[in-house]
Amino acid sequence: MFSIGEFSTITGLSIKTLRFYHEQGLLTPTFVDPHSGYRYYDHSRVEKARIIVQLRALDFSLQQISELLASSDEEVDILEFLEKQRTVALRKLQQYRGILSSLDKIIHQEREARAVMQNATFTVEEKELNPQLIAGVRMKGSYRESGKGFSRIGKNLGRYIAGKCLLLHYDTEFKESDADFEACMPVRKCKAAADISVRELPGGHCVSLLHKGPYDQIGRSYETLLTYIKQKGYEIVMPTREVYLKGPGMIFRGNPRNYLTEIQILVQAPK
Repeated sequence: MFSIGEFSTITGLSIKTLRFYHEQGLLTPTFVDPHSGYRYYDHSRVEKARIIVQLRALDFSLQQISELLASSDEEVDILEFLEKQRTVALRKLQQYRGILSSLDKIIHQEREARAVMQNATFTVEEKELNPQLIAGVRMKGSYRESGKGFSRIGKNLGRYIAGKCLLLHYDTEFKESDADFEACMPVRKCKAAADISVRELPGGHCVSLLHKGPYDQIGRSYETLLTYIKQKGYEIVMPTREVYLKGPGMIFRGNPRNYLTEIQILVQAPK
């Protein structure tokens, strides 16, 4: 074994540094004489010391080096250990690349959404809605499934349709998979078909806002609308409504940034 002075010469680490590394548990001697307190190091410590020197030259912190070498068995060849650590780091790198790609996508979507909101000239509007005859399919599930309801109405009552698709929301909160909603279409006078309700949708005083952009960004417009309703002290009358003025076509999806949805919320003065 080598004395601490000899070990210092071999590794290029000062005795002061070696004592500090010992105190930090980063590079412990192979043997410490219980009487003299002298430190002695064997060949395995030489390899470990050289790795520490190289990692420090690459600006690794002592904590990072300590964490990297924490699971290193003194009996295991240091090169074999480092190769295993490289494999672990490579897996993490691939994972972080995926995270980075996701973050880039989120940043891009956020910038686009903010740009659309800043350029939008739409403002909250109060108006009266007239009662209208609708055909509706009440559904439970994900909002994405509303297309099935619109399709059912179109197939059964296509010639009677007299306006844009609208969705009635019966929940007072967002629900991921068990939402209560109704896919509807305005119709001329006609009879109800299987699983399709034909009835008059009541009118009333409405607070509305046009949302331009993808459906997954509509929460921003709801924030504006609900803030307005709270400031006015109105009470919301359920269900709320979304009227799809411009959206994906039957064949071509179109550009989601150009989708146009009118959010309509019936309100009344507090009792």
